[in-house]
Amino acid sequence: MGAVRNVLRRPLGHFTERTLAGLALVLGTGVGFGLVLVLVRVRWSPLYDVDHGVARWLNDQVAPIGPLVTVLNAITDLGGRPVIVWLVTVAVLGLLIRRQGRLAVFLIVTGAGALILDPTLKTLVDRLRPEVAVPIGTYAGQSFPSGHALGSMVAYGAILLVFLPALAPRWRRPAMVLVGTVVFLIGFTRVALGVHFLSDVLGAWLLGAAWLGVTAYAFRLWRLERGRPATPLAQGLEPEAAHEVAPAPDEKKLLPHARAGVAEIAVGWVLVFGLLYAFGMFVSYHAEGTFLATLDEAVPNWFAERGTPALDELSWWWSKVGDTHAILLVSMIFCPLVLAIWRRWRPVLFVALVMFGELTLFLTTAAAVDRPRPPVENLDGPMPTSSFPSGHIAASLCLWIAIAVIVLPRTDRWWRWLFVVAAVVMPVGVAVSRMYRGMHHPTDFMGALILTAAWIGLLYWVVRPNEDVDEGNQPAIESEDVDTLDDELAEAGRPG
Repeated sequence: MGAVRNVLRRPLGHFTERTLAGLALVLGTGVGFGLVLVLVRVRWSPLYDVDHGVARWLNDQVAPIGPLVTVLNAITDLGGRPVIVWLVTVAVLGLLIRRQGRLAVFLIVTGAGALILDPTLKTLVDRLRPEVAVPIGTYAGQSFPSGHALGSMVAYGAILLVFLPALAPRWRRPAMVLVGTVVFLIGFTRVALGVHFLSDVLGAWLLGAAWLGVTAYAFRLWRLERGRPATPLAQGLEPEAAHEVAPAPDEKKLLPHARAGVAEIAVGWVLVFGLLYAFGMFVSYHAEGTFLATLDEAVPNWFAERGTPALDELSWWWSKVGDTHAILLVSMIFCPLVLAIWRRWRPVLFVALVMFGELTLFLTTAAAVDRPRPPVENLDGPMPTSSFPSGHIAASLCLWIAIAVIVLPRTDRWWRWLFVVAAVVMPVGVAVSRMYRGMHHPTDFMGALILTAAWIGLLYWVVRPNEDVDEGNQPAIESEDVDTLDDELAEAGRPG
């Protein structure tokens, strides 16, 4: 009996020793935030002077330098709600696929808390944003605390704690430094861009650290209740889940012959560009009197004669399926899911190379051919690129065909054919919309088809994205288990 008591006391003693300092730190950050909140609320003169002085000085330094403003805006977007929601959502889905429901709950609760705290405190404090001599950007809402600073502190910190066990010990400290640097830079940009006071950012950091500490502390209590040892946070929340939270722990080598593959891709890119350039120059300047020229004249005019306000609206929305934001969003959701389910980087590399090659081939060919838009009303107005080939159509073709190529051989479920349907319907819809809006000729569509077929064919031959399937790789969720997969979120909420 005495041995049993010692076994029970040992985890409790370790837990107390290791969390006392952390608990003090959590309380300290909470008290610090409360102090800043009170000083802001009562408009303490020294803090008021520092806030406005720093805002004015940074505005004088930053506003005249256009490239610096562009860089600051790019960094500040890393703390914006779209990026934060995407990061947390993808991480939660990946954890659920890997059957790490309690870690998923930790991310959901931590992220939801930040989403609730930010607007609530903004409304209660009701502080106006800074007024600077040269406004760089306009942002709605109140100023205290900074939502970007709070969201980045909580989201990046929580994701770091969850996935830290997947890193080798020598990389954990650099990862912490990197996340801390990103959070600091996001907070700095909010002040430098003149949309927040210094105390807004400091208060957000303190609040974010306190909230993150509370949820991490609660998670460690859960570990103690289940008889697991209390480990330092430097090892992550769940060290035992290192294999499951690693993006692709089962992959030893990305490509068997990397140098040869790079050379083949580079040579292939040049050949594809040459093919596109030759076809583009022919249909743009040397196809007069041919069927292609007749088609390029007849189709835009046919669409222009049948335009209606309803079709204008529908075509605008469908065109958005092929714009940069939609393509990037789908790619950034699909690729992490591939990692979570099949634990392989090669399919992700395939998609990344497909989209990078599509973009570079499109931009280079469009600049070289420099084809005018169809001689009808261009509903989207002047565009920064020329007509051949269609970037919207090429991007839609490359993305959805690449997705179908990866998914089709990896599952025997009926829904795999939905990706094949999407690979046809999505690009055709974009193509019809772009031609209806007077932005492209039919041969621009043909150019996009040539680009897609040649580039995806080359990459499929070089990268071999589905080779792991031939080697017997099984997904994290077996096809026969899909219908009976337990609800991890419900399981995580059950006591005991």
